[in-house]
Amino acid sequence: MEIKVNTQDLLKAGVHFGHIARKWNPNMRPFIFMKKGGIHIIDLSKTIIQLKDACNGIKKIVSLGKKILLVGTKAQAKEKISFYAKKVNMPFVTERWLGGLLTNFTTIRKSVKKMNNIERMKKNGTFNTLSKKERLLINRLYEKLYKNLGSISLMNHLPGGVFLVDPYKEKIALSESIKLNIPVFAMVDTNTDPNGIKYPIPSNDDSSKSINVILQFVSEAIQQGISSLKKEKEHEENQKNVGPNHNK
Repeated sequence: MEIKVNTQDLLKAGVHFGHIARKWNPNMRPFIFMKKGGIHIIDLSKTIIQLKDACNGIKKIVSLGKKILLVGTKAQAKEKISFYAKKVNMPFVTERWLGGLLTNFTTIRKSVKKMNNIERMKKNGTFNTLSKKERLLINRLYEKLYKNLGSISLMNHLPGGVFLVDPYKEKIALSESIKLNIPVFAMVDTNTDPNGIKYPIPSNDDSSKSINVILQFVSEAIQQGISSLKKEKEHEENQKNVGPNHNK
């Protein structure tokens, strides 16, 4: 089922407002409709085309059983990224991007295991047998690990795609994804270079309303991908069950 995008919803959320014209990136020229009051206005007809294309790409990746890593560390994006990622059970990053999160994934996974081990210690009572000083040190380590890695603890493999709010700010995340050939889906404002981003979505990445409306469509696409994967698995199970009886 294709995602239905309403121009009015995008207008209400201010998705069309770009940056001050003098701060523009010339590579965004194809996505700019006009200049008004010194501000570039994004062409929403292009936004809709790109958004639908991105949603189809996301749906396909998720339907193959892969994860989409949602990233937004700027103040306006944090809460929205966290909300929608939890809603569709996807990994996310809202704190500082850890260098090597993707390119040095094995090391990152070791840190996640360390965090999980501390959680187990707390659950099975081992933690309480330690001295007060040891407990204090372990707690400090856990809090640091959880802040940076808690939201990606269920990401056992590299993601099938990365969604960025403001790739201009998330430069390291973008470069690591490109280096590993992981498809990038991103909200690109008029000050951003869309080159290298497989699925650029021209949109206002500074307004929480704009970020929210784009994430609504993205999470819907993820949900559709999850449903598609579930149906595929159910179909395979049914085929297995039917198989032996059918041959008799």
